[in-house]
Amino acid sequence: MDVKQLTALVAVADAGSVTRAAELLHLVQPAVTRQIHTLEQELGVPLFERSRAGMELTESGRLMLERARRVLSELERARAEIRPNPGVLQGIVTVGLLSSTSELLAERLVAAVLQEHPAVRLRIVSGYAGHVRQWLDAGDIDLGLLYNLKSTSSLNVRALLAENLWAVAPPDGGLDTGRPVTLEEVASHPVVMPSAPHGIRTLVAEACARLDIGLNIVVETNEVSIQKRLVRAGHGWTILPGIAVAGDVASGLLSAAPLHSPAVERTVVLALPSAPRIPPAVHAVADLLVRQMRDAVERGEWPSAHWKPDN
Repeated sequence: MDVKQLTALVAVADAGSVTRAAELLHLVQPAVTRQIHTLEQELGVPLFERSRAGMELTESGRLMLERARRVLSELERARAEIRPNPGVLQGIVTVGLLSSTSELLAERLVAAVLQEHPAVRLRIVSGYAGHVRQWLDAGDIDLGLLYNLKSTSSLNVRALLAENLWAVAPPDGGLDTGRPVTLEEVASHPVVMPSAPHGIRTLVAEACARLDIGLNIVVETNEVSIQKRLVRAGHGWTILPGIAVAGDVASGLLSAAPLHSPAVERTVVLALPSAPRIPPAVHAVADLLVRQMRDAVERGEWPSAHWKPDN
């Protein structure tokens, strides 16, 4: 098994055909076919199902593809870190942002890295906390934002800020950012919520249980943009961090208000793997991310948030 075989596997999986993969790799088609065939012979299992529609991964192929991507990514990172350039911080850093924070943080983080560490290549992915945790555990990202998590044997966690969750309604829903709303009021409306066991869903469920009330959940979706779109269309209210809807409220696309009685709070944390060695570029990007978050809180751009002491 070698790098050429793994590269061919990834290219065919992404392109859906050997012909297209050969074009992308600037190789002749028989060369790509030979790499795939040799890899399958070595593993003793077919990686693709061949059909007129193209090349589709088998179950073994999907498993091998995941590993191949990781190997190629690590090799690319090693090249970037080892390439001699004295005194210059360099490397590849992959950051996992919570979907609710990406609109505020992604562009600012990119700008800060380009300005202070232009030789660092940044990759940004976003998702719910469950996704970010999976990516961290799998080694797919170098650092990520999570919430309500303490350090574990595999992750070092640093609490950064606490923020209240908000009730979110259509523009004519009558919510006002200056007038908090009770959870009972939210429960009197149909609601759009993430699917269990999503973190926000769990926080809200625990708060409802303490009050002995239930939610009329009409739709479940694990995509923030869909949640907001469904609320705008009048299919119900939802509950999100204020940072996720601040722009929509300012534009008149949604109305929102902080929850109270009880307030439902989450703590956003920075998580890095508990590895013997964290590349300097990862530490540098983590520091810049923390700085961007603190600046946003201090400027009042992160609604209902307060910075944790000693950070």
